[in-house]
Amino acid sequence: MDSCSSISPPGKIAKEDDQLPKSELRVPRDPVDPNPANHTTSTSNQTDHIPSSTIGNSPTPTPSVTWKLPRDGNDSRSNSLESFGTNFKPHTGGDVRWDAINRVSKVASPIGLSHFRLLKRVGYGDIGSVYLVELRGSDAYFAMKVMDKASLVSRNKLQRAQTEREILGLLDHPFLPTLYSYFETDKFNCLVMEFCSGGNLHALRQKQPNKHFTEEAARFYASEVLLALEYLHMLGIVYRDLKPENVLVRDEGHIMLSDFDLSLRCSVSPTLVNSSTVRVGTNSPSAAATSGSGGILDDESAVQGCIQPSYFLPRILPGKKSRKSKSDFGLMGRGGSLPELMAEPTNVRSMSFVGTHEYLAPEIIKGEGHGSAVDWWTFGIFLYELLHGTTPFKGNGNRATLHNVVGQPLRFPDSPQVSSVARDLIKGLLMKDPNKRIAYKRGATEIKQHPFFDGVNWALVRSAAAPHLPEPVDFSKYAAAATRAERKEVPDGGGHLDHGAANNKVDNDEPSSYVEFEYF
Repeated sequence: MDSCSSISPPGKIAKEDDQLPKSELRVPRDPVDPNPANHTTSTSNQTDHIPSSTIGNSPTPTPSVTWKLPRDGNDSRSNSLESFGTNFKPHTGGDVRWDAINRVSKVASPIGLSHFRLLKRVGYGDIGSVYLVELRGSDAYFAMKVMDKASLVSRNKLQRAQTEREILGLLDHPFLPTLYSYFETDKFNCLVMEFCSGGNLHALRQKQPNKHFTEEAARFYASEVLLALEYLHMLGIVYRDLKPENVLVRDEGHIMLSDFDLSLRCSVSPTLVNSSTVRVGTNSPSAAATSGSGGILDDESAVQGCIQPSYFLPRILPGKKSRKSKSDFGLMGRGGSLPELMAEPTNVRSMSFVGTHEYLAPEIIKGEGHGSAVDWWTFGIFLYELLHGTTPFKGNGNRATLHNVVGQPLRFPDSPQVSSVARDLIKGLLMKDPNKRIAYKRGATEIKQHPFFDGVNWALVRSAAAPHLPEPVDFSKYAAAATRAERKEVPDGGGHLDHGAANNKVDNDEPSSYVEFEYF
């Protein structure tokens, strides 16, 4: 049984295993879509396709199920997040999408499905489909994740959808999604997020020479993913589904982590420690194994409290003599060094069998229970795949892959060659014993100090030049296609409207109007 409970309705403490089926494995990857706009929040290939359904004329009754949404005065089932998010997301300052959402909210509140025009189905995941949408009356475009309520209930995935929505509402980070709005209709739950025009890293890797990234490019993407994981762990969120398919590329080339339906929430106590006492001299696995405590301070040397991730800490600038010194604020450790942040939820324990076969950690496969260290295992697999174009334990089938993860040693191919520091970091991350895995105790702080990341300015990662800039997306062609479809001018060969752009007109005053979705 898990020692950390999942998101639960008020008044009920639900263990994660009460909500998730015992096995929540992602199935093999999809073929790469050559269109960069066809990104997806998850590329799990589904075999149990559910036929299209429509609002207002469903052939089967939809269970009466609603999300636990914060209610405003009029008990609306829509929320533009103005009440608890907009003013507390500093990294989204100047975001034109927020401006558009707020303008529409002031004129017509609450925001709902009728305020958006669906332009194109751009992907699907295990619990929903993702559409490129336009906010009517604006030039703002979003990605809308649409989840069918009946499907969620029948497949026992309603709690997963609720967990993802609640996690998205917590996030405020440059490399994580912004939830602009969420609402529900009689049949659908909808999440409105940022549209990433660059697709995902899996598709981008396939386009590279020899289908792998250079070490410089891999370092760029890995550094941004690392900061995102650090932030999630600081919030007590174990991600559990890192893979290139879930790392989306924004139009400026920076990344956005996506797909949080397999994530686990738990308690965490961020801690400041004296950096001079936590360094072990080398980051090799052997040093980590022989360091005993792994560099963790005792309680007398730790400062407990809820603080921001280390790269958000303000610079302490010299000032007038009357200003207090850094040590006066209690920030200076022994020997005059600045403290380090440790925000690793080390006490979390889950028995669920979740993830993607090639990325599963050994402790998950063996059913021994797992914690936050699974994210560092997947980070090692992720880095290996970026550099080599394949995962290290991939077998001829899923069973062979799982056998290799547990029983086969880590091997590096002769080509492509990678640096010794890259190999050393991957070896430390892919220790089969989670207690010996790099970052098991100290989290992202330990990884950031590894020589592989030498030269990375962690405070300015967001300003670094991206190794790849996506081609600009011409939204007007999708809008024009949607306009033609709304006029019923785009029949396909069978005389039906195209699902990617058709039937997008919504008018709540006309009962005969409907929206048609494809979903899983």
